[in-house]
Amino acid sequence: MSLKRLVSDTIEKQAETFKAISRSIGRNPELGHREYEAARLLTAELEKQGFSVERGTLGLETAFIGSYSAVKPGPTAAFLCEYDALPELGHACGHHLICSMSLAAAVGLKAAVDELGGTIRVYGTPAEETAGAKVTMAAAGLFDDCDFALMAHPYYSFEKSGESLAMDAVRYEFAGKAAHAAASPHEGVNALDAVIQLFNAVNALRQQVRSDARIHGIIDNGGKAPNIIPDYASAKFYIRSASRSYTNELAAKVRRCAEGAALQTGAALTVTNYELSYDELLTNETLSERFTANLLEGGVRPEEIETGKDHGSLDLGNVSLRCPAIHPYVKIVEQRYSLHTPEFRDAAMTEQALDRMIFAARMLAATAYDVFADPKLLAAIRAEFEASVRRRLS
Repeated sequence: MSLKRLVSDTIEKQAETFKAISRSIGRNPELGHREYEAARLLTAELEKQGFSVERGTLGLETAFIGSYSAVKPGPTAAFLCEYDALPELGHACGHHLICSMSLAAAVGLKAAVDELGGTIRVYGTPAEETAGAKVTMAAAGLFDDCDFALMAHPYYSFEKSGESLAMDAVRYEFAGKAAHAAASPHEGVNALDAVIQLFNAVNALRQQVRSDARIHGIIDNGGKAPNIIPDYASAKFYIRSASRSYTNELAAKVRRCAEGAALQTGAALTVTNYELSYDELLTNETLSERFTANLLEGGVRPEEIETGKDHGSLDLGNVSLRCPAIHPYVKIVEQRYSLHTPEFRDAAMTEQALDRMIFAARMLAATAYDVFADPKLLAAIRAEFEASVRRRLS
């Protein structure tokens, strides 16, 4: 038996274990940074499989890093687990599949790593949907010594790793002065008017922004009663674009819109980030091509694999600036159910979805195997990464 075949067979032989973990997490959805049971199941299985486990990484209760190193030196691979659910919807983004997929891929690669040489790490990264832990981990340098990072996302089609948008999550709070809205409105300072002026200014700004820009928000506090001039109002915005540098420019422009609204109304302005900022994804095309090649070898037809698209913002973007990374999409359902819907959530719990999760795990493991086994491929991945980071910084 070839060593690469051993990797795949190891996953297949333990498929029911990985499926059971996925089912359990899917049936018991937990919100970001509260994924206690998911983290417990994943870390327990890692230890059972011979990995050493660090829990509570960087003080994040549900974060972890599982590690296994061969005596023989070699590359370091990072498999990334996501396991947070969405409010009310549960696992409508398929994170119960993502975490089991990465776990299974790491276990499969471990069957060959003693002969190949190198280190396998499984990163438990909470709260991708909100305050993504990958941002904190990347900033702390936890991926700096990784040769590459892998994960795959369940979807209704196969799609190459593409792009994502850099994002800032910004809250604008306005403090005014309460007054009786009928008897003495002239004595008040209307904080809600400031929020409305902010939205008007942002709407005017849209004509002067690049086509990749996205600015969208909500009023999360608009006052207490119609007959009281609101002395406090606030809005939350996501500000996004294809690059961190332009997102910073957009955020500065929106801030000036908010400052203008405060000046017009006399309200006092406070600006804060209510979630962590995500950077854009730099897909490593060399690594992505290797994953696609494994899909084809695994029986996926070329016409089934779509070009990578932008699907919003990912905290993996921050990781991709620290080490080569990919984020392909893998087909787990037949119907074109959109992510973050009840339909996708339910479909992602079917036996078909679980079977395809195992297939995706095999593809991730096969890709990592190829990098471990081919120093020239590893060198090409590193060279592309260094060039892409230089271009971003220039």
